[in-house]
Amino acid sequence: MWNIPNTLTTFRLLLIPVFAVLFYLPYSWAFFAAAFIFWLAAVTDILDGYLARKLQQSTPFGAFLDPVADKVMVSVALVMLATYYQNIFVTCATVIIISREIVISALREWMAEQGKRSSVAVSSMGKIKTAAQMLAIIGLIWQYAPWMIMLSYGLLAIATLLTVTSMLSYLYAARSELIKS
Repeated sequence: MWNIPNTLTTFRLLLIPVFAVLFYLPYSWAFFAAAFIFWLAAVTDILDGYLARKLQQSTPFGAFLDPVADKVMVSVALVMLATYYQNIFVTCATVIIISREIVISALREWMAEQGKRSSVAVSSMGKIKTAAQMLAIIGLIWQYAPWMIMLSYGLLAIATLLTVTSMLSYLYAARSELIKS
């Protein structure tokens, strides 16, 4: 159970409170440090999946924990950003992204019970959405310059659009099972 990929995933979960504390510290370097921790978590997400495949260390525990760690880290960051920015765009993007994650997680669990998990497996669109989302969140946390915030808003808009599109795609792929029920 405690192989390298699972250790990285657990480490990512442990970074969440560190990220949250850094984000709220009243120091000039706090946003950069919080953005760095979020970036580090994103890198461990890429690395743990790669190593699990490369080292053939995929485990049921890792398959469970990895998406949980991802969703919790992103959800915490988005809620904190929605609270910080207090604007309709970040708030709506947060609601849409978190809602999609809940819907798709439930759909995947239900489809697995139907023996059809592969029809709602992660797609390339989901990977692009995740990349845009992670970069947007890092930029909105760091707030290095106005151009970074504007670029991050653009990336968040792309991530939100891909979030809705990929959710509809997953629901469409599962439509025959959903209609049967």
